[in-house]
Amino acid sequence: MKIKFLQLIDWTMLLCVLLLSVIGICFIYSSAINQQGQLVTKEYIKQIIWVVLGLALLFAAAIYDYRNFERYISIVFGVLIILLILTRIFGKTINGAKSWLGIGEFGIQPSEFGKILYILFLGWYFHKTEEWNERKRFFGAFLIMGFTMGLILIQPDLGTASVYIPIFFFMCFAAGVPLRYILGMLSFGMLTVLLAILPVWQDQIAGHTYALLSILTVNKIRVLFTAGFGAITLTGLLGMLFFRHNKYYFWITYVSAIIFGALVCSLAVTKVLKPYQIQRLIIFLDPYTDKQGSGWNIIQSKTAIGAGGFFGKGFLRGTQSHLRFLPEQSTDFIFSILSEEAGFLGGFIVFALYFLLMGRMILIIRRTTNHYGYYVASGILGLFFFHFMVNVGMVMGIMPITGIPLLFLSYGGSSMWTAMVCVGIMMSVNYRHFAFMHQE
Repeated sequence: MKIKFLQLIDWTMLLCVLLLSVIGICFIYSSAINQQGQLVTKEYIKQIIWVVLGLALLFAAAIYDYRNFERYISIVFGVLIILLILTRIFGKTINGAKSWLGIGEFGIQPSEFGKILYILFLGWYFHKTEEWNERKRFFGAFLIMGFTMGLILIQPDLGTASVYIPIFFFMCFAAGVPLRYILGMLSFGMLTVLLAILPVWQDQIAGHTYALLSILTVNKIRVLFTAGFGAITLTGLLGMLFFRHNKYYFWITYVSAIIFGALVCSLAVTKVLKPYQIQRLIIFLDPYTDKQGSGWNIIQSKTAIGAGGFFGKGFLRGTQSHLRFLPEQSTDFIFSILSEEAGFLGGFIVFALYFLLMGRMILIIRRTTNHYGYYVASGILGLFFFHFMVNVGMVMGIMPITGIPLLFLSYGGSSMWTAMVCVGIMMSVNYRHFAFMHQE
């Protein structure tokens, strides 16, 4: 089929990508200026190269018929699993995580590119299992997510691993998985995290002992509660087995299983993560309890955002970044620099561009008639939504610091190329929507 290039490119999405990338380059350049006005790094040059190469990848992904991915994605996904295992064994350690493969300064982050393959593979899975039992289909997808995430968590790279969760939920919703399964798994995850952090919150932030939390801090009481909910879950399962048409047993099992599973898994989380690591995740609740340690990043970020006012201090006139108060300022905290120098107005423009970009994605999802494309596009939307919400929430001090980059703005080749390829695939889905209709 002959490609009509002007119809292939979604010009609204391309404009958003270009504007966001240019804004990112500008503020990466600003982040490299020190107090004396000297340029201390050349990250912005690398970012320009990555943007140019990324645009080539975007156009290549748009031209390529995404439907062909279904033929070999299972093999490619298997290669990804091998790469993740090799990364854990032979990878380079950067910022405490062994998540890079490469030689010298050159390397790739398999878990970053793995997001695309994960979306393509999960889309293939949902497409191939449309005739399956709903429960079997959902838990099969959950096992795919859990296994992939597990390989990333042992690096350990909590930030990247966390992105795989919203992709899973967005694609489950698109695949028509019943809401009770999605909400049940979401409730289980949130309750697991809550039960894991409450003891640390009590000791490190609240500074006060609560009798109710003895359920989590006193081993004997915790064992009794866990065993109790385990027994209730087992009773509910037996009731479902012998009284199939009684919905009460289902809901008893549903609720008790969530609590039982959360109690067990939260204990596993506390064994894997040390108290100081959990503190870093919850310090946003009150960063001043450790203002010279874990809370430093959030305090400086909020100071930068607040100092920007409505119009900002002006390009290259920010103080927080030039005085080097913001760590990882060209990556995780790029939005803080933008807000200080461009103010509320600059932040609003970035918000508008992201909402326009994701709005176009939603439009593509709604009008595609190809099931595989529908699932893949939904996963890409979940990826962009999560990256945006978590990074902006993180720098504003309303969400945990997890090292999630702001796509197109944050410095980094892996995240830039991943985002570019995802947009290209969205354009391919959009273009093949019309081709699919004509062929039928």
